[in-house]
Amino acid sequence: MILFNKPYGVLPQFTDEGEGPARPTLADYIDLPGVYAAGRLDRDSEGLLLLTGDGRLQARIADPRFKMAKTYLVQVEGEPDAAALEALRRGVRLKDGMTRPAEVERIDPPDLWPRDPPVRFRKSVPDCWLTLTIREGRNRQVRRMTAAMGFPTLRLVRWSVGEWTLDGLAPGEWRAAD
Repeated sequence: MILFNKPYGVLPQFTDEGEGPARPTLADYIDLPGVYAAGRLDRDSEGLLLLTGDGRLQARIADPRFKMAKTYLVQVEGEPDAAALEALRRGVRLKDGMTRPAEVERIDPPDLWPRDPPVRFRKSVPDCWLTLTIREGRNRQVRRMTAAMGFPTLRLVRWSVGEWTLDGLAPGEWRAAD
């Protein structure tokens, strides 16, 4: 098992099959044969990406049936009130149905690396940080959940998946799991 701190803008796969200029991929950071991403982490999201060559472990990590906790540090536009946070805790109705309940709390801005490019800053619109834990993994789920509550995501950093965390890994770095 490999823990990788995926930088913003990196595709969570080893090849770029898109058209146009080449985009950075996992191959630019990891030169290990036989490992593949266990789950997804969008190009515009950062943080912990697990890689493994064990198909059963990959399924346990990625399949929503196993309800593995995934915790994100989320910078949102606006300042969610108690009612918005409680709605996230109950589950949010998205176009593809209700989400499972999330664990969510407002937090002080975390001590993270600078993002390149930086998040857009607007003097007239406040922002705040949340820690949000989900136990499913729909496409762009955290972004869709915060947007449904009226608080678009500005920055999304996956901090942990199950027992594995990003602690001690700089962007672009990886290490074998203990």
